[in-house]
Formats: sequence, C-alpha cells, structure tokens
Amino acid sequence: MKLKTTLRCIKSIALALLTAGLIACSSGPSYNPTTFNSEYNKATVDAANIKNVIITHVNISGPSRSYLERHEARVDAKVSQRLKEAGYKVLPQRLFTQEWNTAIRAFGDPFDPSTGRVNMKTFVLIMNSIKDQLVSKSNVDAFIFTDLIENQTAFNNGMNHEARWDGVSRKPSLQGPGTSIPAGFDWNQLASVVSLQIVAFDRNLERIFLGRGGIDATDAIDARSGTRFERRRNLLESDKYISEGINLALHPWVPMQNWPGSQP
Repeated sequence: MKLKTTLRCIKSIALALLTAGLIACSSGPSYNPTTFNSEYNKATVDAANIKNVIITHVNISGPSRSYLERHEARVDAKVSQRLKEAGYKVLPQRLFTQEWNTAIRAFGDPFDPSTGRVNMKTFVLIMNSIKDQLVSKSNVDAFIFTDLIENQTAFNNGMNHEARWDGVSRKPSLQGPGTSIPAGFDWNQLASVVSLQIVAFDRNLERIFLGRGGIDATDAIDARSGTRFERRRNLLESDKYISEGINLALHPWVPMQNWPGSQP
C-alpha cells in the first residue's frame, strides 16, 4: 500500500509540474528576433514630467503610400486610445494641423511629392514655429509622429510559411478565385509588409523616443496565377494586428505585456 501511495504521489507531482510548465510556456512571451530595439530617453521623459501629448497629422519620414494614407486616421485613433489608457492626456490633433497650415504658408511644404523626400531644414523651421505657438496655447509636452512604413520580406519561415518583421509573425493570405497554393510556389520571393513607426519629441524638440512595430502584409498570394504576390484589396482589416503593432511601437515608453524582444 505504501508503494502504491508513493507512486500516486510521484504521478501527481509530475502531472502538476508538467501542467505548470505548459502554463508557463503558453503565457510567456514568444521570442521574435526581428523585434525592433526602441530608442527611449527615459531620463528626459521623467525629468520633463510629460503629461500632455499631441499626435501630428503628418509623417516625419514623408507621406505614406496612397493606399496606406486612408488608414492613418484610424491608426492614430488607436494610438491615442492606448496613450490615454497609459495615463496621458492627448490633445486634439486639429491644434497641430492649424499651426502646421499656417507654418507651411510661411516656410513652404517640407515634403517633395516628386521624390518623397523631406527637406529637414524647412521641417525644423516649421516645427519650431508650431512648438512656440502650441507650448504657449496648450501646454503640450510632447509631439508624436505616427508613420506607416512599408518594407519587403519573405514568407519563408517554417512549415507555416510565416513572415517575421518588427516583432510580429504573419501567415500569407490567399486572394482571388483559387483555394490552394501550388506546391512549387517560390516562398523566397519578397512581399510588401507594413509597420508603424512612432517618433516622439519633447517641447524643446529633443527626440525622446523612436519605436516600431509590425502590423500586417499589404500583399497577398494571387490565387489566379498561383505564382506571385499582389496588392491586398482589404488592407489593415485586423484591429488585433493594428493593436499589436501599436503596443510594439510604444514599448518600452508604454510597456507591452509579453514583449517578444526578450530572449528566453
């Protein structure tokens, strides 16, 4: 009887340890080596006691692609919501827009639509003008730029053919009349993917934060040809993916639970 009791105890302990291990594995972060290492000037942020922030309507890296630009307001609204949840007061974007429009009439538009480049000299003049106006009118503590940036990567990781970039893993989407991907599909060809880049400056226009988080692919496999990628018709349709990208892009300024950049 003692032997049976002992065996039952050993089995119970082993089962408990196995269960605990499974729980730990399922609840812990999944390391992703592509996770962006943010630049965070915590000392400046703490010293400035930043409370009031404003999300700009323009990109610091230049205008988004036209098919991404229509999603910017929705992404900004979600960034605003996340910052409010973290305890920040988000000032109305129109305050910045009004001052921006006034400044570009005085200094010119810093964005060249023909090249997509930014004239940084003009941009600095505009931002200094806006800063002087808004600091006196609204007590703004920080300016936040939210850029949707498109890059390319391959869906060639593992059996699920995942793409990994800026902290996320995504499976490819199929688009068109077909239902399957040919066995000979070239998984090393590149597809377009989009990330959210967040850059923040304090009221003295010193950069205090730079972060980036992956969102989703902007390309899908063309089911008609079965050999190539094409632009997705429904872009950024997943609120879950957008929220994940925002959480990645704001970390560690706004800490993300189970941040995937920590090595096991």
